[in-house]
Amino acid sequence: MQIPFEQMQDVLYRLFIKYNFTEEKARYMARVFSETTLDGVNSHGINRVPPFIKYVENGLVKVDAEAEKAEKFGSIERWDGNFGPGIINAAKCTNRAIELAKRHGMGMVALRNTNHWMRGGTYGWQAADAGCISILFTNTKPNMPPWGGKDSRIGNNPFIVSIPREQGHVVLDMAISQFSFGKINDYKLRGEKLPYPGGWDDNNELSNDPEKILLKERGLPIGYWKGSALSMILDMLATLLAAGDSTYKIGLKEQETGVSQVFLCIYPDLFNDKNIQERLLNEIIDYTHDVDPMHPGDKTYYPGERTLETRAGNLKNGIPVSEEVWQEVLELLG
Repeated sequence: MQIPFEQMQDVLYRLFIKYNFTEEKARYMARVFSETTLDGVNSHGINRVPPFIKYVENGLVKVDAEAEKAEKFGSIERWDGNFGPGIINAAKCTNRAIELAKRHGMGMVALRNTNHWMRGGTYGWQAADAGCISILFTNTKPNMPPWGGKDSRIGNNPFIVSIPREQGHVVLDMAISQFSFGKINDYKLRGEKLPYPGGWDDNNELSNDPEKILLKERGLPIGYWKGSALSMILDMLATLLAAGDSTYKIGLKEQETGVSQVFLCIYPDLFNDKNIQERLLNEIIDYTHDVDPMHPGDKTYYPGERTLETRAGNLKNGIPVSEEVWQEVLELLG
């Protein structure tokens, strides 16, 4: 089924008001969840709303909590999320990193005791809209085996890089697993197999069957052993910089909460060579666009390019949504 953007945003706003979020927070979260779905990332948009509400009901997401600055070291700050809603905490810390970057050239906020930020790319787009380069990442519960291991001990630790550009921002948003678990669940809801292996089944064989992978949540690291190492490094950095919980500590809890995140922003306008920067970016993009496709009709994309195309199409035609998920949202609204 297809839902108009405005309708989705209105339904979610009313849902969050029902669960005692302030009008400002309800409106912002409704917009973020809806924009994420508009951009084709249902796995971290509308599909995440019912689990998010369960976290609220269980007290894991504290409706009234606010992220607070805990320590300051020049252009670097540590914040405590106080287990508030991940979207609100992440947006606040991104804005603070932007402020620090515009004052010092570079700014970093490390956040502990927060919840799932949903689509990490949201904050990459936020920074790029403010004219900042960003490097952002978070740790997660253990959901991938370290390379050569049998049980999950590392997280799929999403990693985002954004670069502002007048013709369309460049935004890389990727998990360190071949597929995020939200995306794997998206394939499950559609009754489809993954296009490539995405994790291990009960027989320790790589599989493209979402049901088998989700059974024990043993995802496949990108680049095999390289992704395994990168996951560990991102977990180490987030934990040390935020003085927060590691993937190990998060895994000791019944549910994923209290994650650690890093928001690093750079303000490139300080170099006073915006025209040169645009030319260099376009040079790279044009060079990678100008290549013969392996298969007729295919083309290459820079990170974020397909998001802009999907956004335009869904604004015009309505947002494709799982009927099952939408019905669940409406039932929560009552």
